[in-house]
Amino acid sequence: QVQLVESGGGSVQPGGSLRLSCSASRYDPTSAYMAWFRQSPGKQREGVAAMYSVHGYTAYADSVKGRFTVSRDNAKNELYLQMDSLKPEDTGMYFCAARASGTGWLANPLVESLYIFWGHGTQVIVSS
Repeated sequence: QVQLVESGGGSVQPGGSLRLSCSASRYDPTSAYMAWFRQSPGKQREGVAAMYSVHGYTAYADSVKGRFTVSRDNAKNELYLQMDSLKPEDTGMYFCAARASGTGWLANPLVESLYIFWGHGTQVIVSS
């Protein structure tokens, strides 16, 4: 059974940085997207960033473009999210998600229903 385990969350002041990691086990990353979603208090879960295993295609939510960078190491089966210039509105639980192997490229990979594997999340708090 595929397992995704997130780490790297914490509490940081506005303007600070955090790097989230997601370690996948028993997962074949071939031709599939992995992504980060977040759920802020009182809001629905939303897509933050996604990366395809082929050619390094990425997608970002408008709210994080220019501040967050997604990357992945297919050999290690890990996904990362570098978060810079953090704002209080970035506060939330961050989840790692993955699609099944071979599901291919997507025009919009930041849709929650497209992902079948999920981690339990890591908390990010941005506050002064």
